[in-house]
Amino acid sequence: MSEWLALIIVILATSGVVLLIAVLRQRRAGEDDDPSETPDVIEYMSMMLGVVYAVVLGLAIAGVWEARSAAEEWVQREAQALYEVSQRAEVFPDDVRDDIRGGIDAYVAHLVAEEWPHMADHGELTERGDALLEQVRDTVIGREPRTVREVESYQGMIDQIGAAEEARAARGQSAEPSMPRVVWIGLFTGAAVVVGMVFALQIQRSIRELVLAGLFSALIAFLLYLVWYFDTPYARSLQDAVEAYTELFPHAARAA
Repeated sequence: MSEWLALIIVILATSGVVLLIAVLRQRRAGEDDDPSETPDVIEYMSMMLGVVYAVVLGLAIAGVWEARSAAEEWVQREAQALYEVSQRAEVFPDDVRDDIRGGIDAYVAHLVAEEWPHMADHGELTERGDALLEQVRDTVIGREPRTVREVESYQGMIDQIGAAEEARAARGQSAEPSMPRVVWIGLFTGAAVVVGMVFALQIQRSIRELVLAGLFSALIAFLLYLVWYFDTPYARSLQDAVEAYTELFPHAARAA
């Protein structure tokens, strides 16, 4: 059984039980039944729905914010790892050092100019970026260390390239929306129900009540916008994150 089918069954079963109980209670109600209690019940249900929805919406905001922070951290790690490789290459001969730094500059230039816009629009990395980073690894591995200083830097460079590859893979995963579609359905459905309960309370048409209802609806819309804004960090909330690369590799950024 798929998760979608299980979710639909649970929702229908829960709603069916509630409706069945309400129908049976109405049929068995006698003359002593006081319908004036209904507004109190509706008010209590509205309060509970509001609390539950506030908790769910708060968790959604916390989740996308945490995903945004993690996405920003992976960018910083990748940029710093590449910078460490570039600096450690200083101990190698000029031709090897220039090849390593040239490969890193080419990768950063491609990332800033082509891969980042592609990642923001399509939620995925580019094959060209994978090839350029693999080329940097091949350049480092292809030169066996010959001096004590080269041996000391060599292993550190291999570790930093591995860290850059890990950060790149995590960056690719963070490029996709972090909120599942079923959560979005729940958020919008909950918003409609909670706002609808405001009108179910039979509010009067006074200016004060209309203003409060409008502010309440606007607040929910704003919070949903925050969830949407932080859901895909590289496309919206982290558009300036390439500064982590351009600050450490200004020559590569200008070449891009």
